[in-house]
Amino acid sequence: MNDARGLALHILNTLDKSDKTLDIILDEFQKDLLLPKRERALFNAIIYGVLRWRNRLDWIISHLSKLRINKTKPEVLNILRIGLFQIIYLNRIPVSAAVNTSVEMAKHSAGERGAGYVNAILRKASREYETFLFPDNVKKPEHVLSVSKSFPGWMIKRWIKLLGKSRTIEMCDAINEIPPITIRANTLKTNRRELIICMESDVRNIRPTVHSAFGVSFSNPVKSIHEMEAFKKGWFQVQDEAAQLVTMLLDPGPGDSVLDACAGLGGKTGHIGQLMKNSGKITALDIDKGRLDKLNSEMERLGITNVKTVRDDIGNPLLLKNYFGHFDRILLDAPCSNMGVLRRNPDVKWKLQEKNLIPYGKRQLLFLDNLANLLKPSGIMVYAVCSNEPEENEEVIKEFLIKRPDFGIDNKALYLPYSFGALLNSSGFIKTYPHINNMDGFFSVRLVRLK
Repeated sequence: MNDARGLALHILNTLDKSDKTLDIILDEFQKDLLLPKRERALFNAIIYGVLRWRNRLDWIISHLSKLRINKTKPEVLNILRIGLFQIIYLNRIPVSAAVNTSVEMAKHSAGERGAGYVNAILRKASREYETFLFPDNVKKPEHVLSVSKSFPGWMIKRWIKLLGKSRTIEMCDAINEIPPITIRANTLKTNRRELIICMESDVRNIRPTVHSAFGVSFSNPVKSIHEMEAFKKGWFQVQDEAAQLVTMLLDPGPGDSVLDACAGLGGKTGHIGQLMKNSGKITALDIDKGRLDKLNSEMERLGITNVKTVRDDIGNPLLLKNYFGHFDRILLDAPCSNMGVLRRNPDVKWKLQEKNLIPYGKRQLLFLDNLANLLKPSGIMVYAVCSNEPEENEEVIKEFLIKRPDFGIDNKALYLPYSFGALLNSSGFIKTYPHINNMDGFFSVRLVRLK
């Protein structure tokens, strides 16, 4: 398991058998991921490529094999996907290498018979895949796009209904592209210009972000993020521009008392800290001790000293009593479907079910209602999710405002940079999309407590 393909197979098999996300599984296997640079690049290309194009790969496999996909041993199916992905998408990998390494993996997983099956399918694929025709049923565009763009049929169907066919195609294409890496300059230690100069030799295509004054995007890093000198100095955090806009919408200032209600690993906590210039107090709340431990380490790296971590549940009555009317600002970056970050987390496509969206919305509403009591009169609460789905966006806010008439939407964009303010719609919502803004898909709204 010390080679890219073998480790990729192990991760894909583990993902199939687990409810955990790819990010969590990769984190658990960090010690096994110490591969040489070229092997690590191949590993990442295979893992994300197979998950990105799984439906398309399975369509080809199903037309080359007499054995139905659902009857194929899962480990063998992943080997076929890995081999076929290399043949179709990785031009620098010789077809013979893609086939032979897949056959060797199959010998360990399925014996000589399984290896023979893999060999036959992949060799046939290498000769015929370019002539393959995908479905063209105009009466069922969701099926056509599900295969050709590689998404679950239910996602395509709902996006066509919400966005129209052409916009759905644009969004699918954007999600299927490898996204740039975006970071946020830590202005407690540096500025964006100095950060760009420092990193120019480590990356390609480096450029400032359009809307966030702190963001920098780039591609093709020559070393891992954690090995970069600027990272070791605490000059930046990895954070998509859409996520940076959320904290800018919160607009915390020096001296404020701020609650980061689902703090996680501290991406937005760090941004809040730098906007507050280490003055005031941030309470970083999360239910997971491991995440909070990592958050504390991250704040130390960034030089942020005004953060107190609290391990608790948002629904805990004692928490609500202890912090009643306590905060000037609250950020709720709520747990959600993650449908807005599919380009970075393609595993979500194959785990999520449409029926999960309504329960997510109910949970988000509960969190909002509980946190509302912790805010001071005239205080600001920002609700954000990395999803563009109505069940987690407009419908949650509509229900919240009916339930809590003491709150309203604050859509005055006077404190926002002009380009950012232009993203604010007439309802006071900010929605970003990969195909429109070249950002992750986020929804955010700024709420004010009226009394």
